[in-house]
Amino acid sequence: MYCINTGTRLKLLLLPLVLLTACTVTPTPKILVVPPAVEVPAPPFAVSHWEMLPDWQKTDLQPSWAAFLQSCHALKRKPDWQDICTRAGALSQPDNETVRSFFEASFTPYQVFNPDGSSQGLITGYYEPRLTGSLVRTARFKYPLYAAPDDLLTIDLADVYPQLKNLHLRGRLEGRHVVPYYSRAEIDSGSGEKRVLLWVDNQVDLFFLQIQGSGRIELPDGRLVKVGYADQNGHPYVSIGRKLIDAGELNADQASMQGIRHWAEQNPSKLAALLEQNPSYVFFRELPDSLPAPLGALGVPLTDAYSIAIDPRTIPLGAPVFLSTTYPNTAEPLNRLMMAQDTGGAIRGAVRADFFWGFGDQAGAQAGRMKQSGQMWVFFPKGAEPALN
Repeated sequence: MYCINTGTRLKLLLLPLVLLTACTVTPTPKILVVPPAVEVPAPPFAVSHWEMLPDWQKTDLQPSWAAFLQSCHALKRKPDWQDICTRAGALSQPDNETVRSFFEASFTPYQVFNPDGSSQGLITGYYEPRLTGSLVRTARFKYPLYAAPDDLLTIDLADVYPQLKNLHLRGRLEGRHVVPYYSRAEIDSGSGEKRVLLWVDNQVDLFFLQIQGSGRIELPDGRLVKVGYADQNGHPYVSIGRKLIDAGELNADQASMQGIRHWAEQNPSKLAALLEQNPSYVFFRELPDSLPAPLGALGVPLTDAYSIAIDPRTIPLGAPVFLSTTYPNTAEPLNRLMMAQDTGGAIRGAVRADFFWGFGDQAGAQAGRMKQSGQMWVFFPKGAEPALN
């Protein structure tokens, strides 16, 4: 998943941190954070109408309904969602018109706008890749897939300052000070505590696995091990595709996942230096075999082609989102009710989404080519609409 469950990060150096120690046998560091002034932007929404949603009246809502019921597993304990999810669960195999009527009676659609007032934004794609790996290091399987290290600190700023909801810090202790965690270059060169889950045979595949956020590793005996996002080192995501374009190595049309992979095959001596330009590093955990799909940031399995990753600073995690875009590399309309069930390190902005295509090579081909323009409408439960100035 393209970066399934990364959350929003702030650079540690931007905030002064004071470490408080406790007199215990095994001291647990407590962090006092002095936040900067936070400017609250104007709400990026405008009340809309159902007839403004392209193809709303003829959209097949059955797959969307299944994804919505998945969201309710996580949302039903929230006050604004309890009644909606209870009523949804009571419907037995509703037809398309019943589902449409349910959404129209339960929600108010709001169109999402960018800070400059525009309604168009970038829609990309992600998927669940298959890698080849081993439980032990060999001459072939020499690239480590790391679990989250014990020396990585995660600081939820909302615990102290509610206005910083969805903002987290990642760091490590250096003496009595909290400093940024190691970058990709530092981790690859041996810094930090290491816990290897698996070893894989391709450095580029491992890099793209970190971008997707989940995948399946095929072992020599044929067994598939499912892995998913566990944590991240706190450094900002930097697009290596953009780096290749800026360096004149690829043009914009070539800077897809497939194009970057081809470049890496042709330039093995330059690969490590390129990857290090993205300091962000993702750590993984093994997932149960029984999971039908990767877990998104909402904590529920994603639904192929009906789940999206969004920026939770704008779009509420779990909300239904009507997406109006086009299929990868075409002008064919793709108008669909999606569920905001995931987040991603590169998903920043109001009208911005990452479309989950599913598992395998075909899904990867669609995800790698997807870089479309699109519009978004988020559904808010009636009675819990955002306050607009």
